[in-house]
Amino acid sequence: MEPTFIHHLQPFLQQAWKNSTFEHPASVQEKVIPAVLDGRDVIAAAPTGSGKTLAYLLPVLDRMDPGKQTVQAVILAPSKELVMQIQEEAGKWSQGSGIRSIPLIGGANVKRQIEKLKKHPHLVIGTPGRILELIHQKKLKMHEVKMMVLDEGDQLLGKEYSRTVGQIVKSAMRDCQLLLFSATLPDAAAHKAMEQMKEPLLIRIAKEEARSPVEHIYIVSSDPRDKIEQLRKIARMGVRGLVFFNNKWDVSVAVEKLRFKGLAIAELHGDMRKEEREKSIRLFQNGDVPLLLATDVAARGLDIPAITHVIQFDLPEDGSAYVHRSGRTGRLGSNPGTVVSLVTPKEETVLKKYAKAQHVELRRKDIKRGELVDPE
Repeated sequence: MEPTFIHHLQPFLQQAWKNSTFEHPASVQEKVIPAVLDGRDVIAAAPTGSGKTLAYLLPVLDRMDPGKQTVQAVILAPSKELVMQIQEEAGKWSQGSGIRSIPLIGGANVKRQIEKLKKHPHLVIGTPGRILELIHQKKLKMHEVKMMVLDEGDQLLGKEYSRTVGQIVKSAMRDCQLLLFSATLPDAAAHKAMEQMKEPLLIRIAKEEARSPVEHIYIVSSDPRDKIEQLRKIARMGVRGLVFFNNKWDVSVAVEKLRFKGLAIAELHGDMRKEEREKSIRLFQNGDVPLLLATDVAARGLDIPAITHVIQFDLPEDGSAYVHRSGRTGRLGSNPGTVVSLVTPKEETVLKKYAKAQHVELRRKDIKRGELVDPE
């Protein structure tokens, strides 16, 4: 059954919805899209994988006028991977509409990006540093930008990006509609966003509204060095696992050890060249390797629906990072997933605190004869 908001969208979007595999809209889409179409500023907090991208992309594309040769909307995201993922979705949903969108990311050739801007795109998707750089160079003109989206808004309003994002927002039209989306929304980020918005509507989607069921388990290793062996055993279980580390050096060390044990493994971290990163993601997406070892920064924006397991080799530094990581499995419309934390007895205590704060049910498991089993 088609959601009621679909009938308020332009015909090309109605057709794209019919062609899609979606039977029902996600909770976040049902609540956000009518408000955005109504012109409201919106702050939306919903778990990773709950359908946030379409919740803003459909109304943004609906407001585009392909006849105008100007940038009419800007979507900001903190990582190159997330920018490219949004760009891919925008291309898919705007087919046949005449709407042109381009990605603008740091690290890419700026001259080529300026050439793309000369072709008058209607929608720009980019990382804050590069967007502001092109605004200062007067290559990206913001005077007709009537919509702006902050994706992963909690990060964009954090220390690293806050000032840059504030300048970008100020450069747009005074009545520019501002939308912020995030998996976790600390009160400080919500207040900071509200200061820049006009009577924003705050929408929070609970986990149970948004997700396929995810099982949370942990395995205790008395010696931290045993974690590599536990990871090797998990890799042999027919999983497609995204493995999180807290720093890139540990990723490289673990990859070397696992390859020495005869496992084909892919890695993803900030020191890799663009082509290397893309190759790793492709190998993992295609199922050529069972595990992708990554840091949090590198994994932001990754959208691989078939991830069966999120494995925490290192515990994250806080509970909200645990939520972000866990959201990579059991995504909207996909099968249930499993989050596996590899911990020492000391880390077990910290993990239980995270689980309690996030209302997550944790179960301890052991690995026996190639299977995850309850401890004896």
